[in-house]
Amino acid sequence: MGLNRYGPALSGPISSGPADVAAAGSDSKPAEKTAFDIRLEKYDAAVKIKIIKEVRSFTDLGLKEAKELVEKVPAVLKKGLTKEEAAAIVEKLKELGASVVLE
Repeated sequence: MGLNRYGPALSGPISSGPADVAAAGSDSKPAEKTAFDIRLEKYDAAVKIKIIKEVRSFTDLGLKEAKELVEKVPAVLKKGLTKEEAAAIVEKLKELGASVVLE
């Protein structure tokens, strides 16, 4: 019958090319970040013990594990926190004299 010379049968909306893809991409908003990580960058040696105590308070680590984590800076202290939880912890660590980054 010769119908194959017209190409495959299409169903659904037909896009007119790259312009449709660009227009659809510009309408979508970038997703907001919901999970944050706390990274300890550096700290003053005089406040090391206070920082270890604070790290133990918001993690389930023992004294030895918390000490090892604090000593291997830069290190991620806690992952997957909400913005409110992470901000409270960052403020406490900054008050103690640590340099902390919220990722």
